[in-house]
Amino acid sequence: MVQKSLNGAGLRGQSAGQTALCTVGQSGSGLTYCGYDIKQLAEQATFEEVAYLLCHGELPTQAQLAAYLDRLHQLRELPDALKQVLEAIPADAHPMDVMRTGVSMLGNLETEQSFSEQQQQTDRLLATLPGIICYWYRYSHDGVRISTQSEAGSIAGHFLSLLHGKPADPLHEQVMQCSLILYAEHEFNASTFTARVIASTLSDIHSAITGAIGALRGPLHGGANEAAMAMIEQWQSPEQAEQEILGMLERKEKIMGFGHAIYRTSDPRNALIKEWSRKLSAHTGDQHLFAVSERVEQVMWREKELFCNADFFHASAYHFMGIPTKLFTPIFVCSRASGWAAHLMEQRSNNRIIRPSADYTGAEPRDYVPLAERG
Repeated sequence: MVQKSLNGAGLRGQSAGQTALCTVGQSGSGLTYCGYDIKQLAEQATFEEVAYLLCHGELPTQAQLAAYLDRLHQLRELPDALKQVLEAIPADAHPMDVMRTGVSMLGNLETEQSFSEQQQQTDRLLATLPGIICYWYRYSHDGVRISTQSEAGSIAGHFLSLLHGKPADPLHEQVMQCSLILYAEHEFNASTFTARVIASTLSDIHSAITGAIGALRGPLHGGANEAAMAMIEQWQSPEQAEQEILGMLERKEKIMGFGHAIYRTSDPRNALIKEWSRKLSAHTGDQHLFAVSERVEQVMWREKELFCNADFFHASAYHFMGIPTKLFTPIFVCSRASGWAAHLMEQRSNNRIIRPSADYTGAEPRDYVPLAERG
């Protein structure tokens, strides 16, 4: 018996719950966190302010922010047992698998004993995620064991310092602050909904975040910035980019970094990161990659009225900062963990297990046939 689903493919356009954390495509520039427009946050706030906002519902005072920064700074160093696990992961492993394994191992070493620890555990995760990916990358690719502590005052600067082995360029740190803010939260996206489903079973925070990382690993969710980078770096000029994109469109190939499930005319995050990519292009003296990216944007809008989402210009921005392409999506994790944790807390505050129904499309009712009679 085949029933027509009322929910639509992928539940797109359907409400699956309530949240006070974020609106997408509803007000202001199109994205708000706890009532604050993303443009104001990205231009004026730090990522730590935004992470605090998501978890507490209000922006921190100066004293609260200072205490929060100090706490995150003190929580950065990885346990030796976790470092040993990271050293055992080969260099050709998928970096998102490294993040997933790192969070899971940390959950074994520092298991959440009760929900009263959820903020403490969230702070620990935000503090250690840059160290998890950078420790593995520097050991597996450069053969060095790094300290996962740094003098950087921000998570943005900390990540860049660990990756490059030196204090972050102030401009790069500023761009990374913006990037982390843009990726911090986005309502009931696939990975966030995964985290909420796991949280609804009253499981622990590490299980929920590990599951969310697994969802983000998929190329239809995270990874579009990596795919965009792989595409644009192969073209030598804007003219070649245009011809190649036209060919891809004619062949009906999927072009990553364009369109969105909810936004209809533009992604408010794109304009913000695009401007930083433009500034980094001028700062590095590399005009080529930005020009190619901009031409692709123009052609996609002209031919299909498809707009860049947040991922597309992130590709060139990260590249200009010397970040390896394979680490693009793990940066997403370092940011979105704040939103995942905030949703986990919200789910726990008024919990009911998430257990939807399904429309059955299988065989009609039938009787069991004994094995001997089946020929």
